[in-house]
Amino acid sequence: MTRSAGRSSAAGDAPIIRSRVDTDFYKLLMAQSVIRHRPAVEVTFSIVNRTTSVRLAEEVDEDKLRAELDRARTLALTPAESAYLCGLEVGGRRIFTEAFVAAFADLRLPPYVLDVRNGQFDLTFTGPWPAVMQWEVPALAILMELRSRAVLEGMPSASRQRLYVEAGARLEAKLDRLSKLEGLRLADFGTRRRHSFAWQEEAVVRARDRLGRAFLGTSNVLLAMRHGVDPIGTSAHELPMVYAALADGDEALAAAPYAVLADWEADYAAPLRILLPDTFGTAGFLARAPESVARWSGIRIDSGDPVGIAEMAIEWWRTHGEDPRDKVVIFSDGLDVAEIESLHRRFAGRVKVAFGWGTLLTNDFRGLCAADALAPFSLVCKAVSADGRLTVKLSDNPAKALGPALEVARYRRVFAVGAQEARTVEV
Repeated sequence: MTRSAGRSSAAGDAPIIRSRVDTDFYKLLMAQSVIRHRPAVEVTFSIVNRTTSVRLAEEVDEDKLRAELDRARTLALTPAESAYLCGLEVGGRRIFTEAFVAAFADLRLPPYVLDVRNGQFDLTFTGPWPAVMQWEVPALAILMELRSRAVLEGMPSASRQRLYVEAGARLEAKLDRLSKLEGLRLADFGTRRRHSFAWQEEAVVRARDRLGRAFLGTSNVLLAMRHGVDPIGTSAHELPMVYAALADGDEALAAAPYAVLADWEADYAAPLRILLPDTFGTAGFLARAPESVARWSGIRIDSGDPVGIAEMAIEWWRTHGEDPRDKVVIFSDGLDVAEIESLHRRFAGRVKVAFGWGTLLTNDFRGLCAADALAPFSLVCKAVSADGRLTVKLSDNPAKALGPALEVARYRRVFAVGAQEARTVEV
């Protein structure tokens, strides 16, 4: 299949964020839950560049960054977008209430604080949780695309055209390999660290056309709406991180992840009840989980050894009288084709295997330009405090841990996290 690469260029002056719903579906799911259960919490989110070798503030123009952030703050929900959100259903039940959609329409991205330290942007957002959480995806997408544009601006037009032809051929080759996997179930999870909006759209359309029913949809609400595919999402680590930070004492801290589940279960039908157990360690989470949690529909694996954790989940379901073949296991950590193939072959038929394919679907330009200047890197935006209390994330990979050292040590004690194997974080 051959497509024109010109429309996929990240160069130019078009707005990077062009819609309130150019965001990941799980941000809306979480916002509705937060508005219902914890609307008054004040949070701070912060950008963290895990790939310190990429000195982002030396590659991206600060004035352009401010202009894009300011422009994103002006966006409003359109009537068509409101109607789309109100009409979404799962399990025979409306996902979003009209009251939530109205509240979401009234939300505005709060002010930001931007500084430069040691070649990196120090970018933070503070305010009410339902509003601040909406900064995560657009802020990351803006930074990633501005970096892409900066690289492309220094390239001759013919070189840019060749770059996209080669990237398109690489994507087609990946999709061709994946099309051979019988029973594949895969979704685009690549909004936050995409090369550009246009390239993510290109990837979604190609995946839809090439994979057919194997392509479940996209996490990007705007692209789902535009291209007639399902919006896909679960939840993120910010929920247990904030609930835990608000807990008084060790006993309440240990119970915090399950308070998240109780609120989520009250809000959403079974298909959206997907566990994300690795915030403070999967093994301990499963060992202490209430019996009812085993009846949830599945699990998302986002750190650590995916094979070992999937096997752990399968055994956990069995010991609780659940048939693993009825459960969904979503792999979503730094995936590319070879790992998708390997995991699919190992677990297909044992569970309902699914993949949330992120950065290396929407931003694989590795080796395609000089000095590998467009290689993706690991940029995140995390909740760092809640009502003035510092947050912690442990993860199943200690290389992804976040938080002050003393609190990390406390959390490791409370959640009985033992020795962990560090894994390289590339995307």
